Amino acid sequence: MTRQQLRQQMRQLRLALSQDQQSHAANNLLDQVTQLSAFSHAQSIALYLAVDGEIDTKAIIEHCWGLGKQVYLPVLDPNLHNQLLFVHYDSKTVMTENKYAILEPATPYQSLLAAKDIDLVLLPLVAFDASGARMGMGGGYYDRTFSFINESNTSQSTLLYGLAHQLQQVNKLEVESWDIPLAGIITDQALIAAS
Repeated sequence: MTRQQLRQQMRQLRLALSQDQQSHAANNLLDQVTQLSAFSHAQSIALYLAVDGEIDTKAIIEHCWGLGKQVYLPVLDPNLHNQLLFVHYDSKTVMTENKYAILEPATPYQSLLAAKDIDLVLLPLVAFDASGARMGMGGGYYDRTFSFINESNTSQSTLLYGLAHQLQQVNKLEVESWDIPLAGIITDQALIAAS
């Protein structure tokens, strides 16, 4: 099976989940995330707004607000090819649709936080394996934005965890040299540390 076929299969699986299943998964995901020590210690947390059957993060976002944590959402960088900016997000943030019809903050240059300064990044994925390898949508946005993590001379503390439905786990994913390593994967059923 090609990577594109696997992406399509995984997207169909998660889109087939009922609203009740999605809601249950989102609540379970919140339980898993809040057990993570990196979440407890983080003051700045980057999340995403779920689309295309992705596991929903609204409960996590609202929990972060309740704890006084700063939430950031990815915005397509208008100046750098396939890279992301991270913009502060709260209940009053004005939103707009990007070219993928995903909602993002409408003013990308206000309340920015550099990717290297984010404590914890909880990012979407299409498929993952037990080693913590991640397959995204194929645009390479997160890999380019967080490429500094692969630079050996960089000491940085940004932690990346992928969020997914448990049904998105596959036996084995090929890892490319440009793939940014995750600290782990958090699903509605488990926390999987990267090995």
